[in-house]
Amino acid sequence: MNAFADAFAWIGDPAHWTGPDGIPTRVIEHLGYSGLTVFIAVLLAVPLGLYIGHTGRFRGVSIGATSALRALPTLGLLTFLAIAFPFGIRLALIPTVIVLVLLAIPPLLAGAYSGIESVDPRTVDAARSMGMTEWQILRKVEIPLALPLIIGGIRSAVLQVVATATVAAYISLGGLGRYIIDALPVRDYTKVLVGALLVTLLALVLEAILILIQRLTVPAGVRAIRAKAPLRTPRKSPHIATASSQTG
Repeated sequence: MNAFADAFAWIGDPAHWTGPDGIPTRVIEHLGYSGLTVFIAVLLAVPLGLYIGHTGRFRGVSIGATSALRALPTLGLLTFLAIAFPFGIRLALIPTVIVLVLLAIPPLLAGAYSGIESVDPRTVDAARSMGMTEWQILRKVEIPLALPLIIGGIRSAVLQVVATATVAAYISLGGLGRYIIDALPVRDYTKVLVGALLVTLLALVLEAILILIQRLTVPAGVRAIRAKAPLRTPRKSPHIATASSQTG
């Protein structure tokens, strides 16, 4: 408990909220790395996932590829890219973004194609019978109905990237991982705990925001159907039924 008290006291110190090593600066850097990574990954993975979900093509290949990407060691790959390619300090962000994009693609891809696949085929057939083109079906029918699952994939990717973006500090970048990397050699475990707590708090805040967005993206018609659905009444057990008949 003393360690947590020291960590919260460190966070509450006004001196740690200013300057290039201040908490706001590190949080903004961390959000910058994470936001850039998720944006690039969304551009790459979501259109491909929509195509796979709508056509059913390359689904097996995508599952195998995403499984392989999940198995990649993040820190090992980052170290390899930083050493093997002469990016230099000014371009050190490139290997970090590459590694984090590879980390973010699997949940984004899975969320996109599973969302499209979850749409009732009868709804798609009805849209085709009305004369809609495949692009219109995807844009006006499938994507709106699949949007909560697509946002769920984005939510999973954001949390993984935010938690893993601390590795950027290994190659002299900023972010909240800076507190952990700088404090470990001098055994400043309070500062290490501060870095871990701030990453956790940032992830929880983003999680809450994305959960709210995910709920708001549920189509109004779907919400109305769920609201009108009758609640199932629990079955009475034979013992309760027997007892009630005897008392009656």
